[in-house]
Amino acid sequence: MEAFLDFLGDIPWWTWILIFLLIVAIRDIFFQKAHTISHNFPIVGHLRYWLESIGPEMRQYFVANNREELPFNRIERSWIYASAKKENNYEGFGTDRDIYKHQHIFVKNAMIGYQVPENHPNIKDPYFIPCAKVMGAYNKRKKPYRPASVINVSAMSFGSLSAAAIESLNKGVEKCHAYHNTGEGGLSPYHKQGGDVIFHFGTGYFGVRSKDGNLSMEKLKILVDENPCIKAIEIKLSQGAKPGKGGVLPGSKITHELAEIRGVEVGKDVISPPTHKAFKNIPELMELIESIAHETGLPVGIKGAIGKVDQWEELADLMIKTGRGPDFITIDGGEGGTGAAPPSFADHVSLPWTYGFSSVYKLFLDRGLTERIVFIGSGKLGFPAKAAMAFAMGADCINVAREAMMSIGCIQAQVCHTNRCPSGVATQNKWLQNGINVPLKSDRLAQYFKTFRKEFLEITHAAGYEHPCQFHMEDIQVNVDDDYLSSNLRSVYKYQKEKVDFDSMQKLYDCVHLGGQPSLEKTL
Repeated sequence: MEAFLDFLGDIPWWTWILIFLLIVAIRDIFFQKAHTISHNFPIVGHLRYWLESIGPEMRQYFVANNREELPFNRIERSWIYASAKKENNYEGFGTDRDIYKHQHIFVKNAMIGYQVPENHPNIKDPYFIPCAKVMGAYNKRKKPYRPASVINVSAMSFGSLSAAAIESLNKGVEKCHAYHNTGEGGLSPYHKQGGDVIFHFGTGYFGVRSKDGNLSMEKLKILVDENPCIKAIEIKLSQGAKPGKGGVLPGSKITHELAEIRGVEVGKDVISPPTHKAFKNIPELMELIESIAHETGLPVGIKGAIGKVDQWEELADLMIKTGRGPDFITIDGGEGGTGAAPPSFADHVSLPWTYGFSSVYKLFLDRGLTERIVFIGSGKLGFPAKAAMAFAMGADCINVAREAMMSIGCIQAQVCHTNRCPSGVATQNKWLQNGINVPLKSDRLAQYFKTFRKEFLEITHAAGYEHPCQFHMEDIQVNVDDDYLSSNLRSVYKYQKEKVDFDSMQKLYDCVHLGGQPSLEKTL
């Protein structure tokens, strides 16, 4: 035995490398049948697959220019990162964006902007922009809710995102007085860290699921009673990444903790049904909304990505007929998506946000229903100029998902569906999650929101307004095409936003239904 070990010890290191490569070559040629390249070009063929696997990173860091990448280019990501870290997020030497490009946004500034008076809420808190409308006010819900921030965290579930990421987001929204939408994965312990919560459920009814896979009203009532952080309830009809298809959570992400929260099996793919069991048509959806509102006392809304609008028209007509309806509507754009989705759905099903929102808002506007509803926009709106456009079109709040993820460390690796997210944000891998410093990342989410609101407010003041709800369609201009060159939103989308009932920022601050715990002192 000693002689054999001595023989092995005498073999040079380079010989071991040759032996290893020989074994790989034999395996490639005679045993593996799956990959033609490695069979035809043993050993060297593996280099091709390795280079292909790091191709996105190579393009992201060395090849793509500042404005080229999708879904978010380097300039957009850098602005979010710098804003979250409270670093310099300015540009020098003028814009490098092609301002004549199709769909470029222009915010029309006033000759003399809005001047903030003394003792105004924004003197002490330059980040204070609450929603101008109160969820549930029109329908006289028992517990109306005014979001304390016009920018909030969109629906991203525990499961799609890691525990550390969810905890960072929730502690972050507490620090900046925003709300946190749970996503359809149920209310986890990580959602209960102090921030306001909108409980969201989809066709899987996770967290409020009966044994037969239907919605349990009893579980929903108990959940709301035991968790006062829940300020509203959202029913997901569809989402931007995969409208018409149920949510997908790969089995590799299903841990024992997740399985217990969701009521599913460990390690098995969770594929939610494409449609709801709790209702099958618009009248039944209306009944469910009213039933949930009656049992919980909370505002109830719906979320959808937009395609055909005939059922939205039916909903609006039924609202006129009955005097009832959802308290808020979240419109998701087809460009959205934080989890797993087939490319055929992510690329082609549902309209982009501007097309979808304008279609739905206009039909509610034509029926005189817009003042009843808080409209929430979702779909790459996490930048001040895009937010100004959204408010000019009729949005009252916006939800951000991927932008919020980037503020806590996401690097746009686009491997959310693999459980190998390198930043620990979209994975259940404990080692990768350990890289997230929750106190630090929650501070960064809060700082991103504060910086966003401050710059959004500055744009609002430059346009001559006190609050973004005062934007209207003619305040925003977009490049259209070679015939029209540039037109305002009213000319492009053929409607004028309904004027929002707004008196003053002070009145919003004094509202008894204001969410969060704003940092202003009541001596104002």
